[in-house]
Amino acid sequence: MEIEPIASGSTGNCYRISDGKTKILIEAGIPVSRIMQACEFRMWEISGCLVSHEHGDHASHAQDLTRYGIEVYTSQGTIEGTRQFRYALHGPLVHPVKAMQAFQIGSFTILPFDVEHDAREPLGFLIKSEITGEKLLFFTDTYYIKYRFPGLSYIMAECNYNMDQLLKNVDEGITPAFRIQRLAKSHMSLETLKEMLQANDLSKLKQIYLLHLSSDNSDEETMKQEIQKLTGVEVYVC
Repeated sequence: MEIEPIASGSTGNCYRISDGKTKILIEAGIPVSRIMQACEFRMWEISGCLVSHEHGDHASHAQDLTRYGIEVYTSQGTIEGTRQFRYALHGPLVHPVKAMQAFQIGSFTILPFDVEHDAREPLGFLIKSEITGEKLLFFTDTYYIKYRFPGLSYIMAECNYNMDQLLKNVDEGITPAFRIQRLAKSHMSLETLKEMLQANDLSKLKQIYLLHLSSDNSDEETMKQEIQKLTGVEVYVC
C-alpha cells in the first residue's frame, strides 16, 4: 500500500491510501482545494472517503467531496452529528456504515470498528487490500482500543500526548489542569499506544504512522524513538 498523509492535527486531517488499483481518502478536515492539490487534481481517481467522526478537523469538507462525485462512508451517528454544523452530511453519495460490518470500496475491504471519543458514533477502520493482501489499521481521536488485530502491515495511530509533557505543561501553566480529564477520555497517549501495540500481533508490521500530535502536549522525537524501540519498524510522525 501507499500511504500519503496530506494533513494531520487539530487544524485538519486527511490521508490518501492506494493499493495500485483503488485510491481512497480517510478524513476530510481540510479544504477541497488542498486535497485536490495533493491528488494532483485527479479527483476522479478517488473511489471514496472514510470519515471517523463529526468534529470539524475530520469532517468539515466531506460534503464538499460529494460535489466531485466522491462517495463518503461514515456512521449514522456522525451523519446526524454534522447536522448541527454548516457542513451537514446528506445526499445519495453519503453512506452510513456500522461497526463490525465490513463493506467494499474497489479492491479494499473495510471493517469499521467502534472507538472511544466524545462524539456521536466514532469509528476506526481496518482496511485490507485484495490486491496486495496487506492490512492497514487506522484509528484517531480515541483514548482506548478494545479490539485485537492479527497480521497488520501498517498502523496509522493517534499519539496525541505523552504524560510527562502534559504534566510539565500543567505545572508551568501552559495547559489548563482541567484539560487532563478531557484528554484522558478522548485522546490516546503515548503510554496507552505502547500498551495497545504490545497487545497486538506485529509480526508482519512494516510501518507505523503517528497521527494527531498535540501542538503543546507532545514530544515528537520522544514518541518516535519510543515506538521505534518497541516495535523495531519504521515510524513516521505526521
